[in-house]
Amino acid sequence: MAAGAKWGIIDFELKEFIKKPIFREILITVILGLAIFFAARAAIQTYEVFQTSMEPNFYQGERVVVLKSAYWFGDPQRGDVIICNAPDNSGEEWIKRIIGLPGDKVRIEEGVVYVNGLALDEPYVQRTFNYSMSETTVPNGFYFFLGDNRNVSNDSHRGWWLPRQYVIGKAWLVTWPPSSWGSVPVYSLEEQLILTAPAG
Repeated sequence: MAAGAKWGIIDFELKEFIKKPIFREILITVILGLAIFFAARAAIQTYEVFQTSMEPNFYQGERVVVLKSAYWFGDPQRGDVIICNAPDNSGEEWIKRIIGLPGDKVRIEEGVVYVNGLALDEPYVQRTFNYSMSETTVPNGFYFFLGDNRNVSNDSHRGWWLPRQYVIGKAWLVTWPPSSWGSVPVYSLEEQLILTAPAG
């Protein structure tokens, strides 16, 4: 059989196969699978903790699932643990906690954080710190963020503002190691307020 005739038969059989319903089902399944894969990659990211600034809530080597889609239609809130591009333009990604929103007035007095004049009871801070920071107003388009391990954290108390566009997503689940598995707790401002806050 001539090569041309052979290829003609293959081409005919391929065209006939394409016409079959099973081919359309396979093609649709592949397209849907690819769409789901790329949508998941756009919405979810895995982050490995490589800092000590969030201990003892997050340790080096832990893996965290990050919801990048959490802020597609909204903004970070106080108490959210977020993954962000480092504002020092080092190319690193940091894990921190949002404390102040744009327009908030934040100050720190000997280890007590005040937001808009109200002291916070921060259950996620389990290692004492005693530094102070004079009151500052968070600029529009920026956030005030701190690490839970305050004494070693490079964050807003050292002068860094976090631009909104640097926020990658919200920490959602710890998936590794198995002993740390679980959802990441969120503490709203209302849950943190000390009702008998000293006047400032």
